[in-house]
Amino acid sequence: MTSPILRISGLHKWFGDHHVLKGIDFDVQPGDRVAILGSSGSGKSTLLRCLNFMEMPTTGRIELKGQLIGRPSGKEEGMQYAQHELSGVRKQVGMVFQQFNLFPHMTVVGNVMEGLVTVLGVRPQQARERAMAQLEKVGMADKAQAFPARLSGGQQQRVAIARTLAMAPEVLLFDEPTSSLDPELVGEVLNVIKDLAQEGRTMLLVTHELGFAYHYANKVLFLADGQFYETGTPDEVLKNPRRELTQRFMERFTAFSF
Repeated sequence: MTSPILRISGLHKWFGDHHVLKGIDFDVQPGDRVAILGSSGSGKSTLLRCLNFMEMPTTGRIELKGQLIGRPSGKEEGMQYAQHELSGVRKQVGMVFQQFNLFPHMTVVGNVMEGLVTVLGVRPQQARERAMAQLEKVGMADKAQAFPARLSGGQQQRVAIARTLAMAPEVLLFDEPTSSLDPELVGEVLNVIKDLAQEGRTMLLVTHELGFAYHYANKVLFLADGQFYETGTPDEVLKNPRRELTQRFMERFTAFSF
């Protein structure tokens, strides 16, 4: 069996007195397509943000490709992280957000090029070629010279995905990437994610699109009260949940057919 690309052990996150994540343990294998489900406030977005260190875990260990990130701080299970190390992690673990966060004063291709030039030090001409290749992948090459304000929400999110892909991450994190979109625009973004999954990419997706999750994922993790309450295959968790909270959650989505 291959070694996990990500290994999370005993992950806790506190915000003041609020205990958001309560001892998360799981492995992500190369090529896994993981759907993370749960009610609002269950800790899904916080979990993703901890995985690329936009939020610092309070305690616990995260390993990327077998390498422990950070070093023990000497305080219980806490870790110390060097900024240069975290910058390296974020290059390998890319994130697509609910909000698109595009620079309004830059063109589409400029947005996708920006990280390549300023973070990776790629020369502008090479950065433009890489940016255009990713825009082609998400069906946005014809809008390369447009500004974000001229795009629909679905188009902006596809540009945001291209921006993340351009950095060549080994793991992709999607934090409810369709939640800010009008219903008629959801499908165009989900189709891009489906195409990426078919390429064999390692992906973790927080979503309420359960029909899509069923067809996209090979693992489903149901988060409740900061813990993984039920895990398994899409058939196990989405079609035949064993535990009460999962069953109640799924009953709200009976309009979906699998």
